[in-house]
Amino acid sequence: MAWIQKQIRLPALRRGFHIITREVLSEVPELSQINVGIMHVFIMHTSASLSINENADPDVPVDLEMAFNRIAPESLPYVHTCEGPDDMPAHVKASMIGNSLSIPISRGQLCLGTWQGIYLCEHRNHAGGRRLVVTIQGE
Repeated sequence: MAWIQKQIRLPALRRGFHIITREVLSEVPELSQINVGIMHVFIMHTSASLSINENADPDVPVDLEMAFNRIAPESLPYVHTCEGPDDMPAHVKASMIGNSLSIPISRGQLCLGTWQGIYLCEHRNHAGGRRLVVTIQGE
């Protein structure tokens, strides 16, 4: 049984939903040596999140951003406002979407569906780069 763990630093991205599957995979070439296992991806932030969703139609990330902005708008009377009007809605969105993913591995590849990709969901207007911890367990 092998264990691999790496920290990945993503560049600062604009607010929205960004497919990062390639970026993650490029940092873990050891994945190709795993016949069966699991890859766990964890984001080390409270105002961004991770999701798996459609990777083909560019309208999907646009619609996701629109929907989550309606679910957690900046206009609500939040108490936690010391980091700006986009901060508390970012925490709400991150709590709703989640901070980690577990993806099965088979024959050196992630078992994602044909139209699935890993998303970084950036909920801040001017966030810095984001850090991920990727842990692979398998044989």
